[in-house]
Amino acid sequence: MPYSTVFFDLDGTLLNTLDDLADSMNSVLEHNGHPPHPVQAYRYFVGKGMEALVRQALPEHARSPEHIRHCLAQMQDSYARNWANKTHPYPGVPDMLATLKARGMRLNILSNKPQANTEETVAHFFDPDLFDAVIGARDNVPKKPDPTALLELMSSFGLDKSHCLFVGDSAVDVRTGRAAEVLTIGVLWGFRDAPELTENGAQELIKSPDQLVQLLFPEH
Repeated sequence: MPYSTVFFDLDGTLLNTLDDLADSMNSVLEHNGHPPHPVQAYRYFVGKGMEALVRQALPEHARSPEHIRHCLAQMQDSYARNWANKTHPYPGVPDMLATLKARGMRLNILSNKPQANTEETVAHFFDPDLFDAVIGARDNVPKKPDPTALLELMSSFGLDKSHCLFVGDSAVDVRTGRAAEVLTIGVLWGFRDAPELTENGAQELIKSPDQLVQLLFPEH
């Protein structure tokens, strides 16, 4: 089995964070006199970082740089108070992670959430010892789909790209994996759908977490 290392997206891949993100942003919108969005609309706002989420959630006429900064600060405060209210691992994810770890796989997270929030979230919902690296958005490092952070991780571990795979739920994730030239797997239980994943180059699609184990260990 040639693969030794998995890089996971976080939101929409390991954790269903949609309700808490939507509730937090809708409270900011209402506070500023803007209409809120249905929760499901946020499936298409997330994935590119908090500032991009705020920009997309705001009405087009209210997207001045100053107002975006103002609402971003409020969103960061709102989400800091609400990020664990409804968020939960997707069914099957904890067992999948435990199985892969027991099989000797190196597990990592690469998210566009801010670094501190990524670390706090992972520590709250998972055993941190499952992961070799937990990486979020950092100053001076481009966010996904730029592959810089992924390539840096692979280099720091001394990994060959042929031994790595990237698992995520969105075009941003798929484009990240393909840009790094690693096997790229799209998950269908997250925020986006199969056409988006395949159109952006997903090499495999899986419908449930146990299918990743089956893909990597066919005898399982």
